[in-house]
Amino acid sequence: MKTALNIVFTVIIVVLVYFLIQSIMNPIRFIKEKDARETAIKEKLIDIRTAQEAYKSVKGSYTGSFDTLITFLKADSLPLVFKRGSLTDEMIAEGITSEKEAVKKGLISRDTSYIPVRDSIFNKGYPIESLRFVPGMENTEFQMSAARVMTTSMVMVNVFEAYVLNDTFLSDLDRQLVINYNEQRTKITGFPGMKVGDIRVPNNNAGNWED
Repeated sequence: MKTALNIVFTVIIVVLVYFLIQSIMNPIRFIKEKDARETAIKEKLIDIRTAQEAYKSVKGSYTGSFDTLITFLKADSLPLVFKRGSLTDEMIAEGITSEKEAVKKGLISRDTSYIPVRDSIFNKGYPIESLRFVPGMENTEFQMSAARVMTTSMVMVNVFEAYVLNDTFLSDLDRQLVINYNEQRTKITGFPGMKVGDIRVPNNNAGNWED
């Protein structure tokens, strides 16, 4: 009887130790996996921002469509201006007050050529078609939109945002830990996910991890 009780107590202790270890290791594993996923997502959101800023430099506004953005990256070009000479004190003394005037007079020159967008902002071989997808999640796209909003100075500006919710890219991890993390990030950034830009308030296209 005593031997049987010892065996039962031993099993209980082993089970309790197992659950104790799991209660310690689960948050550690969660943080490690979360950090790895967030690092990959940050890189992709920065790439989306780079692409959007190139798009705006040519088109004058941002786009809320990945189809439009990817087509631009694959088919459009950016101007590259080669400068020869500059406005000098002597030119200014002669009444030439702008580079444009100096160019007209042939005193300096500005030549413009065009280079493919993808070659100017991304490394050769960059997978343009994958820009829309959340890393590690096949066929799951970032949410993206564009708008025009008024600043506190009463000036209309173009804005965009791209984001993915924590509930989406952490969906296969411990649910309670995800809920706790959502509460934490909402208190810090006001958003339960990872986002670049904002269509409500202009923020210079900052990522919410950069605040």
